[in-house]
Amino acid sequence: MSKITKHFSNWDQLRVGITGASGALGRALTKELKDKGAFVIGFTTKDISKQKPSEYSPHKWVNWECGQESLLDSTLITLDIIILNHGINKQGVSGNKDINMALEVNAISSWRIIERFEYLSEKDINNSKYKEIWVNTSEAEIQPALSPLYEISKRLLGQIVSIKMASINKSPQKSLKIRKLILGPFKSDLNPIGIMDAEIVAKQILNLAKLRIDLIIISPNPITYITMPITELLRYIYLKFTLRIKH
Repeated sequence: MSKITKHFSNWDQLRVGITGASGALGRALTKELKDKGAFVIGFTTKDISKQKPSEYSPHKWVNWECGQESLLDSTLITLDIIILNHGINKQGVSGNKDINMALEVNAISSWRIIERFEYLSEKDINNSKYKEIWVNTSEAEIQPALSPLYEISKRLLGQIVSIKMASINKSPQKSLKIRKLILGPFKSDLNPIGIMDAEIVAKQILNLAKLRIDLIIISPNPITYITMPITELLRYIYLKFTLRIKH
């Protein structure tokens, strides 16, 4: 049995961290993972004392702030999977502050956590367990979301993750894998008019992850299932081409 198959056949042996755990998808993923026996740690920027215990609550809450990702090292190093699911969706643009906040929260903070998790995975040389990063870039990475700042920041994150996936996922020496979650509009505080149900989306994410799929697409729009894989392929080809020129 391969590492990855063995890894996902034993959910009860996994420690999973979820950023944005107090949001609709974060809560739904928490419930599904807990039902499968995983130990779930929820990362939130909200007041932990106001989080009421329920079946949607993680086993443990961790407070964090964008820009202070290095303070999460003691928790990140204990995880098998980190799901980067946090974000903001501010409608309209009122100034530089809104632009900076969208880029910081939706893209840069996730990149910093990816860096920290990769560094800690390599540093923990005595741990041979296979580790993964799941990044929710959303369908806004390639399609309009009627929110310019959300689209721009998610596209930035998506391109960064595509580059990282091309370098990590193709390396047999790496014990770290990155998956990308391309999700259509589900109902949440960020998108109250979403047409998908977060709990159904969470179930599908876990089912597709167990099938060893790196690009997990869940959308009511059939075009996404065509354009996203093509986009990823073109990015991969472009990366390999530029690397060859450089060398």
